[in-house]
Amino acid sequence: MISSGLVEKIRNEPGNLKYEYFQPLNDPETILLIDSWKDQESIDKHHASTMMANLAKLREKYDLHMKVERYISDDSGIPQSDQKFIRK
Repeated sequence: MISSGLVEKIRNEPGNLKYEYFQPLNDPETILLIDSWKDQESIDKHHASTMMANLAKLREKYDLHMKVERYISDDSGIPQSDQKFIRK
């Protein structure tokens, strides 16, 4: 993904806020992708782009499997009861 230049292209798409890979210390076979988008319209345009076909080819080539979890920002802020656990 990175060496193919695809990651950089995705990061430069309009509406992309974050596209980062992480690897758990205890599981070298797993990669976590965290991507963040400005809004649903930006995600929809990304999914409709030719880059998704390229992603699918790479997944097929390397026999990659995915699990997707979606998180939505809570703009109401962090509750006061949780503030004591956050070091700023």
